[in-house]
Formats: sequence, C-alpha cells, structure tokens
Amino acid sequence: MRDTRESRLLLVLLIAIAFALITVDIRGGEDSPVDGARRGAATVFGPIEDGVSTAVDPVGNAIQAVKDSGGRHDRVARLERDNAELKARLGSDDRNRSRLGQFDKMLKTAGAGQYGIKGAEVIAIGAAQGFSWTVTIDVGANDGVQRDMTVLNGDGLVGRVTTVGPRTATVLLANDPDFTVGTRMESTDELGFAAGQGDRPLRVELLNGKAKIKKGDRLVTFGSQADKPFVPGVPVGLVSRVDPSGGDLTRTIYVTPFVSFSKLDIVGVVVQAPRKDPRDEVLPPKPKPTPTPTVTVTVTPSGEASADGLQQEQ
Repeated sequence: MRDTRESRLLLVLLIAIAFALITVDIRGGEDSPVDGARRGAATVFGPIEDGVSTAVDPVGNAIQAVKDSGGRHDRVARLERDNAELKARLGSDDRNRSRLGQFDKMLKTAGAGQYGIKGAEVIAIGAAQGFSWTVTIDVGANDGVQRDMTVLNGDGLVGRVTTVGPRTATVLLANDPDFTVGTRMESTDELGFAAGQGDRPLRVELLNGKAKIKKGDRLVTFGSQADKPFVPGVPVGLVSRVDPSGGDLTRTIYVTPFVSFSKLDIVGVVVQAPRKDPRDEVLPPKPKPTPTPTVTVTVTPSGEASADGLQQEQ
C-alpha cells in the first residue's frame, strides 16, 4: 500500500476502532460483547500456540534442569561447608581439651610452688632474623605484668618478661643465648648458672668444680634478689651430659630443659612470688625404677645347670 492521504486516514480509523474494542472489552468483563470473537480466535490459534509451546518446552526444561542443578550444587556445597565447620569444631574441641590440660597442669605447678600467676596465651613468636628466642603473650601492664617477671608453664621454666605493653608482653625464652638463670641442683644444693644455647641443651657452669653430678640429676631455679627476674624452685631441666672434671674451679654440665620451647601455648606469668622457697616441691615425683628380671642357675650333682626360676632385682 502506497503512503497516501487515504491510507493514513484508514490506519487512524483502525487504531481508533481497536482502542474502542479494548475499552468495551475491559468494561464488559465476562459479559463482554467481544468474548465470542475471542473464543473463536482461541479455537483457531490455540493449536498453533500449543505446537510452539511443545517446541519450546525442551529448552525450558533444560533451563529448569540447569537451575535445579545449580540448586543441588549449592546444597552439596553447603553440606560440604557444614561438614568442614563441624570438623573444625571437633578439632577446636580437641585443641581446647589440650589447652585445658595444659592450664590444669600449670595450675598444679603454680600451686606446688605457691606462685601467684596470671594465665596467658602465646600469640606470636619472635622474628627469625632477630636471632633471638622470644614469644609474645596476650597479657600486659593492664593485667599487672611487669618487666623481669618469671614465666612458666606446667613443665617448668619458660623465660622472663623483657618488654611490656598495655595488653601484650614479650618473653625471652630460657634457651636464648642471651638468657642466664641461677640454678640449684636437687637435693645436693650445688649452685650454678645456666645459659641458653638455642635448640641445644642448656649449658650450666657449676660453682663447685668437684661437684658430684650424674646424668638424670635435676635442677631448679635458685631465685633472684627480690624475686626478679626469677622466683625460686621452678623446674629447669635434667642433666644430659657431664664434662669430665679437669681440676678447674667450675664444672660444666649440659641440661635438657623440661619445657619444649617449640610447642608453647598456655603459660603463666608469676605476678606474686612465694612467701618461702619451695625448694624441690615443684619437681615432679621421680619415676620408680623398673625391676630387672634375673635367672638363678643351680648346678645339679650330675653337672647339669638348671634354671630354678626368676627373681626380681629391686
């Protein structure tokens, strides 16, 4: 159709008629005079729409399947996260049980020595490039911690406080090369000075060059004046090697610390010294020696030897 004045008038007329029919249909509702025509159109065009819908359904089903798959994936991922969180909680519970055990052991050590302690957690270790053995704990001046206080755990001497902030403090560990502590041998009271050697045993110089020392003997801290930086009686370690005595004024021994410095977690700062020296009270009981079975051999008149039985040598 060519664009003429008549065609434009016809288009305007058709549009006006369409709007009129829409208005009549809306106002008529279910009694609309065009309802019959609409049903007729549905009868004619319904099969065509159904065919188109059937053709499009596989695509829609595929899209829905992808959506469902995404939902299933989300559910699986959520379950995996829940399992991971559950395992983390179980692991956390195991760790908490371990930490509670450490704390309980430390309280028993503090009770045996009558030390007033402030419990703390190791939250950082010193920088490796600093060539020093230090840790940072989560208590500080706000908790009553001061410089040159003794730090221990359930096994024994950990170190001493060197730097104090409001909420944290730095502890120089007993195995640091710059660390020195006065020691006393269990029962014999031989005095000496222990120095750290990193991951090697502590080196102890006994003041008595003729002191009788053997492997397995134990040491505790001797204590400092005014109990700073060390309170007395804290377990230090046990003798692992004794240098031969060469007639010197001092004698060198090597001591394996009771504390494992690479596994520090729960520690205590001694904020109140004991009223009296606990001596060896904080040391754990010595294990009883294991009996050694021996065989008693009896010689018979015929010259044959026979085993009569086993005896226990205590």
